[in-house]
Order: sequence, then C-alpha cells, then structure tokens
Amino acid sequence: MADPARARKLADRIRVIVAETLEQRIKDPRLGFVTVTDARVTGDLHDATVYYTVYGTEEEKVATAAALESAKGVLRTEIGRQTGVRFTPTLAFVADAVPENAMLIEDLLHQAAQADAAVHEQASVAAYAGEPDPYRKPRDLEDDELVAEERGE
Repeated sequence: MADPARARKLADRIRVIVAETLEQRIKDPRLGFVTVTDARVTGDLHDATVYYTVYGTEEEKVATAAALESAKGVLRTEIGRQTGVRFTPTLAFVADAVPENAMLIEDLLHQAAQADAAVHEQASVAAYAGEPDPYRKPRDLEDDELVAEERGE
C-alpha cells in the first residue's frame, strides 16, 4: 500500500495529464466537448479511474466514451512518461453523474420553493381556529366580580 497522500497526488497529476493530452494530442473526431472532472487511484497505485463529463446529446456522449476507450493506450503512455512511476496505472473512464444530479437537485429545490409559496399564500388568508390569544392569563379580580354579579351571587 502506498501512502494515501501519494495516491492523491498521483490522481491529481493523472487528471491534469489526461485533460492536457485530450486537448492537445488526441484528434479523434468522435471526441466531443469533454471535461475531466476527477481522477482516483487505488491504494496500490495500479488502477486509476478518470471521471469525465460530456456536453452534448446522448449520441455524442456514447461516441466520446468510445473515443476515450480507443485513446487509453496513448493516455497511459503519456501518464507513464510524465509521472515516472514504476508501474503506470491502468485507466478506466467513468461518465460523471454530477451534472444530472445537480439538475435533479435544482428541480427538487424549485418544487420545494413552489410548495413553500403555496403554504405562505394559505397562511396569509388563514384565521385562528380558537381564540386569537389562546394563552392563559392571570385571573383578574374585577372580571370575577362582574361574573358573580351577573349570576346574582
């Protein structure tokens, strides 16, 4: 097991190398507008997972995934050349679900805001079910005397 700090540093370096290589060296026409969002390396430094997002349609996302799979060799060679590690990690590309999750959260927040507005609208026209001031108050002797007089006591 390698030091976790070393694994994080290597993952950060892999993320930068893959992003730069995709931008400068890979000329695959299937490669769409791709952004490398994160990279993670296992504790033994043998496997690296690269997370990416693609802006575009579903067909462009599928084509970009195929282009990344075909460019694995070039990317792995470049990682090995620039990092100088004894064993160059194998690469796995995973489409990052962050944009879809963010869109889902935005929709949920919009629904919550609408429900909150509906509650405020109902509260603005609502009236108390009982007395306006339902809290007990200290007894007032004058009120007791008036009640007693009305009863004839």
